[in-house]
Amino acid sequence: MTTTTPHGEVESWTAAAACGGARRSVDPDAMFVRGAAQRDARQVCFACVVRTTCLVEALEAGMEFGVWGGLTERERRAMVRAAPIGVDWRARVAADTALAARFEEEWASATGTD
Repeated sequence: MTTTTPHGEVESWTAAAACGGARRSVDPDAMFVRGAAQRDARQVCFACVVRTTCLVEALEAGMEFGVWGGLTERERRAMVRAAPIGVDWRARVAADTALAARFEEEWASATGTD
């Protein structure tokens, strides 16, 4: 996914990510922690405007390490195991009502819009 800036420049979704670009709130390396620290790192994603795009990108690219789209390595591995080979990740994530509900709940918690 790309976006266009007010000046007509094209930029990647990563420029709008909470962990990347000019708007980042943390060092991107903080998203590549191990074990239980991933639960804390994923909170950066809760109010990120490109969270779903990030998750889809990670699933499509087979990213094994780090927190992507607010999901830990273990959570993404479970999604991959449950999916058929050659799955359209964008469509699968968009159709996952449980994941959407989780994302909405985490967004509300992070932004104070309960």
